[in-house]
Amino acid sequence: MASLNTVLGPLLALLVASLAAASASNLHNDFDITWGDGRAKILNNGELLTLNLDRASGYGFQSRNEYLFGKIDMQLKLVLGNSAGTVTAYYLSSKGSVWDEIDFEFLGNLSGDPYILHTNVFSQGKGNREQQFYLWFDPTADFHTYSILWNPQRIVFSVDGTPIREFKNLESMGVPFPKNQPMRIYSSLWNADDWATRGGLVKTDWTRAPFTASYRNFNAEACVLSNGASSCGTNTSPPASSAAANAWFSEELDSTRQERLKWVQKNYMVYNYCKDTNRFPQGLPPECNVS
Repeated sequence: MASLNTVLGPLLALLVASLAAASASNLHNDFDITWGDGRAKILNNGELLTLNLDRASGYGFQSRNEYLFGKIDMQLKLVLGNSAGTVTAYYLSSKGSVWDEIDFEFLGNLSGDPYILHTNVFSQGKGNREQQFYLWFDPTADFHTYSILWNPQRIVFSVDGTPIREFKNLESMGVPFPKNQPMRIYSSLWNADDWATRGGLVKTDWTRAPFTASYRNFNAEACVLSNGASSCGTNTSPPASSAAANAWFSEELDSTRQERLKWVQKNYMVYNYCKDTNRFPQGLPPECNVS
């Protein structure tokens, strides 16, 4: 008679494989390619999405779902080599003239020079809240996870789990905060050599085209909007019964992550609108006066 291990071993292996397959993101189901005339491709049974930029066109895609609060993760591998003049954008945005938006933009550079990670937050059509960073690794050598936590209290930008920026809800001080407009995820790879690298001094070298960025392992723990109704209920807050699974909705930075945030901002931040007094001669925006 076969031993219990002999019988259960293959079954357990099959179960683990099934769970892994079920948890893997299928980008076919999550995103639509919106422009680029074949320059964006979803490969490996939906596990990998690649975007190509050549002189004729870039590419773009957007999420099928709209979200009103969530924790969004995506792994990206950026354009290798001389990426000067190119911008890889990955962001959340609503529609209309008074839109909300939460931005990651990766500004390309000459071979050997670092990418600049550009972040911004728009609320009710108003942005001008740029913070820019170098990264502490080569973002072209491998995939890294770029995350946006968006809940009613704060927006946190993170890289590989390390927070790099926090934008708090300071409506009590008159600072608009994105909280009412559902947003989709968008991404694009495009030519911006009029401004992206050294203020437009360095142009795109088209002899190196096509330029390719790659995406995988998308994950969204979020309130999904459909026909005006939220998957989180009428108050866009996850039900109490699922509090553990939706801890992101009230998540804040603990002391360890606050220290990591300070480390990044001390060592890798290269621009902060809250320090740019020449840009705001009438006084810095009110959120800049809050620690």
